[in-house]
Amino acid sequence: MGQGQTGAGARHLQVRAGALAAALLAFVSLASRATPLPEIEVDVHDKASLQRGARLFMNYCLSCHSATYMRFSRLARDLDVPEAVAKQNLMFVSDKIGDTMQVSMNPREAETWFGVAPPDLSVVARARGVDWVYGFLTSFYRDPSRPSGVNNLMFRNTAMPHVLWELQGWQEPVIENKPDDSGQSVETVVGVELAEPGALGAEEFKAAVRDLVGFLAYLSEPAKPLRQRVGFWVLWYLAVFLAVAYLLKWEYWRDVR
Repeated sequence: MGQGQTGAGARHLQVRAGALAAALLAFVSLASRATPLPEIEVDVHDKASLQRGARLFMNYCLSCHSATYMRFSRLARDLDVPEAVAKQNLMFVSDKIGDTMQVSMNPREAETWFGVAPPDLSVVARARGVDWVYGFLTSFYRDPSRPSGVNNLMFRNTAMPHVLWELQGWQEPVIENKPDDSGQSVETVVGVELAEPGALGAEEFKAAVRDLVGFLAYLSEPAKPLRQRVGFWVLWYLAVFLAVAYLLKWEYWRDVR
């Protein structure tokens, strides 16, 4: 390989390294200005909470968002919901208990309406984290400049409308003047405040969203409760086996010594 090719390769690596460094700096800068995440706890063992979350998901989410990794039959079995009850109260897009949770919306039409096809929510709680999902669902605010009339603190310029507005009500942005990268003062949304109450009180709405986020966490890993139960007994078995093995070793080596 000639020196010209070697130099070109080195320059190419330098350019790529510079671009990567710039991207990392931009990411760190963006992260430092990001809205702090709320901290919540969800319990995928609480079947009553998961049932309430499933009801919210079917009524407010499944019309646009699919969950193709989950079957209605698995959902009914895991949440202790009789199949007849599941068909009557949870299955609005299919009449076959073995079907996956699909939507009837055409992806191309959805892209025309919203600018982007609504994503599948099967693993969103694992991809984003339950704190982010909770923050996203609770931080919509009015923004007349957006096509849907709303914006979001966690996901700026989101294409998603505020589907839970009937429950939460309408929030207005809290705006403060803050310096941008060039040092100029610009209006920045730093929070939200409730302007028009919805059907639920503030704490009731937060509890409902926690149920919904808990259900999304269950969707992301439906085997987690079983895995944790089995894991406990596996660790207990290994501890007992270790004790027995140590006693056997001590007994065998006693005569050798």
